[in-house]
Amino acid sequence: MAKRHLLTLARLEPDDLLHLVDRGLEMKRGAGGRPLDGKSVGIYFRKTSTRTRTSFTVGAARLGATVVTYGPGDLQTNTGETLEDTTRVLSSFLDALVLRTAESLSEMETLAGQSDMAVINAMADVEHPTQAIADLTTMKEQFGRLEGLDVLYLGEGNNTAAALALALGHIPGARLTLLTPEGYGLSPEVLALAREHASRSGAAVEEHHDAGHMPKGVDVVYATRWQTTGTSKPDPDWRSRFEPFRVTTGVMERASREGTVFMHDLPAHRGEDVQAEVLDGAQSIAFRQAGNKLFSAMAVLEWCVQGDAAG
Repeated sequence: MAKRHLLTLARLEPDDLLHLVDRGLEMKRGAGGRPLDGKSVGIYFRKTSTRTRTSFTVGAARLGATVVTYGPGDLQTNTGETLEDTTRVLSSFLDALVLRTAESLSEMETLAGQSDMAVINAMADVEHPTQAIADLTTMKEQFGRLEGLDVLYLGEGNNTAAALALALGHIPGARLTLLTPEGYGLSPEVLALAREHASRSGAAVEEHHDAGHMPKGVDVVYATRWQTTGTSKPDPDWRSRFEPFRVTTGVMERASREGTVFMHDLPAHRGEDVQAEVLDGAQSIAFRQAGNKLFSAMAVLEWCVQGDAAG
């Protein structure tokens, strides 16, 4: 049976997104068994990772798969083998390849040019889709629903923000407000895609470059670190642009209503993107959010490897 690829949420149907969210919660409750018995999963990370790499490695093992790990210098692409030839070889051994590059999607697209091995984007420069699936899983666990949630995001329009916008754009009645520094917002292409999703679902995705546009009474305040893995900023004064977008106790007070929570994709730079008092405070569910990456990874692996059988 043909495997499914997960390269971008722009190609994921809303029903499939909701299935992965619900399946992750089922996995957390102990459902699922070992559907990947006899399967092999490759974990290929060329950039640093704590949560995503661990979640997919442990998740694949819990589902019964044999796990093969590769580092940045392990494959023969480093000695001149073409990516096309590497794809033909790996797809004869592996049922899935979980890949982090912090580079463009073009390499993943080449690897996904076959149907014997699922290719899963564990972060590229433009999007971090499995992070958003874990985020929505955590939101549904917290609130019992996704429909109508109001989310405020502060910080750079990075790959996490892109995935969050594409995902929440699928959710009926959801609202995402992104406050990003001028010059560090979402790409016009991603913003257009997220708004296209929202126009069909009845959601709303908006972006402002002035922290004064901060809404009040949101359900979730979300932050990411200011220096995304594998990237650098050419502007030597970039930090001054980001200062107004730090999540402080004052920001939480202004944005909160009863039940408001704080989320962060981690790692956090305490005192920079978020005050320690917020990250460690009573409203923070950031570390539960990180733990839920395991169950989201399991749901993604099952869905991709089982193909249409995962339904």
